[in-house]
Amino acid sequence: MERGVPGVHRDATDEDNPLSWQSDALCAQTDPEAFFPEKGGSTRDAKRICASCDVRDQCLEYALQNDERFGIWGGLSERERRRLKHRAS
Repeated sequence: MERGVPGVHRDATDEDNPLSWQSDALCAQTDPEAFFPEKGGSTRDAKRICASCDVRDQCLEYALQNDERFGIWGGLSERERRRLKHRAS
């Protein structure tokens, strides 16, 4: 079974790329607007997709390390990531 984004193929050099996990992200195969809802908009669809994504942990780690302030990353909203970061401090 081939995973990842259709048309994006990994090769041996991808192992050195810290963002290579993105080629396996389910969000890359769906409507990006679901992951960046308007203020007060539903995050349900994005979180449902994240729940079954194999690279959810890498995505969340990336968002936390890079202080991503918008969108759903690793199954968490901006507010949820802020709370997580605050608890870890």
